[in-house]
Amino acid sequence: MPLLKQVIKERVLSGMELKTAWDNDELFDCIDNELAGYPHYVPVHEKLKLRRDIIHSLTGYDILSELLEDDAITDIMINGAGDIFYEKDNEICRYDKSFESAEKLDDIIQHIVSGHNRIVNESVPIADVRLADGSRVNIVMPPVAVDGPVVTIRKFPKKDYTLDGLVKLNTLTDDAARFLKSIVKAKYNIFISGGTGSGKTTFLNALSGYIPKRERVITIEDSAELRLQGVRNLVRLETRNANLEGNNEITIRKLIKTSLRMRPDRIIVGEVRGAEALDMLQAMNTGHDGSISTGHANNPKDMISRLETLVLVASDIPIDAVRRQIGSALDILIHLGRLADGTRKVLEIAEVIYREDDLHLNTLYRYARGRAENMAGMLVRTDNAMTKTYKLHNAQR
Repeated sequence: MPLLKQVIKERVLSGMELKTAWDNDELFDCIDNELAGYPHYVPVHEKLKLRRDIIHSLTGYDILSELLEDDAITDIMINGAGDIFYEKDNEICRYDKSFESAEKLDDIIQHIVSGHNRIVNESVPIADVRLADGSRVNIVMPPVAVDGPVVTIRKFPKKDYTLDGLVKLNTLTDDAARFLKSIVKAKYNIFISGGTGSGKTTFLNALSGYIPKRERVITIEDSAELRLQGVRNLVRLETRNANLEGNNEITIRKLIKTSLRMRPDRIIVGEVRGAEALDMLQAMNTGHDGSISTGHANNPKDMISRLETLVLVASDIPIDAVRRQIGSALDILIHLGRLADGTRKVLEIAEVIYREDDLHLNTLYRYARGRAENMAGMLVRTDNAMTKTYKLHNAQR
């Protein structure tokens, strides 16, 4: 069958050279005509599969199309032309197909980046882009990737999750969801932390569904992937890499500063991982309550320490002033995690408090693991009283 596919594909390609443009119906007819002329019997289901594979090879993402079309697959990992893995139902599996050549994989990579103002080659070996459906793509090329191009695709679910939907998935409890809805509406500044693949972006999208529709929201990202729900007055900003001469780069820091002149009610920074942490905190401290951002960390304390470090690297501010600024800017930290069984959970919801020259976390909800090995855990309310209640009181007036 692979040989038949190659023969028919070459015949179709030779026919395509006679025309400058083809639509899918013409491609289908051309493939079917070639199959009809094939001397040996080919079962109908094999013909349909062959036709689909050839169409994917000619017009789509080749062998990746099957993985991209499967809604149950969450991640695709390509380690060179012949080594492909995917994650489905919280398990990582090896794909039984491979690209026909390294050149074909390179063609697919260039097809992905070509429409997104990105360049990726030996001189610029790393790129982050997104597919049309919002899926996030990270590309690393040789010589940085020693064994061939590495492409990692984080697929976004077709369904936009709400907090209620995440409650049904046992990501958090109904009580915690009601609390988060109330603090989003009351314009608390929120930071979402967690490890890779813990669901930070999905959770941010879910929180956005409770932003009042009258508000103007500006999102800032390296690669625009947020899908905010129900926000009418929405401005989406995306960074730009430097050109081949090293000029005209647009960073997250520049976009945050620009956004302050765009009359925002809330500013949402997709991910903080550099000097932009200082600009984000300053924006939160200058009247832009209700802002939300995310960052990578193993636990809430590590996230606070990382923010301190990022701000210190970006400025000459004394550590005490940095902590005071973080405590003043951030109200709530939500930490997500991925458990051993692959499920994603809210592990902690805490207030960020500056007290006695240091930052403290007042944990309001904490994930309590089951005592027995087969017993599921649950996010439970602690006995700690919430101290930052003034925004909630103002929202209820």
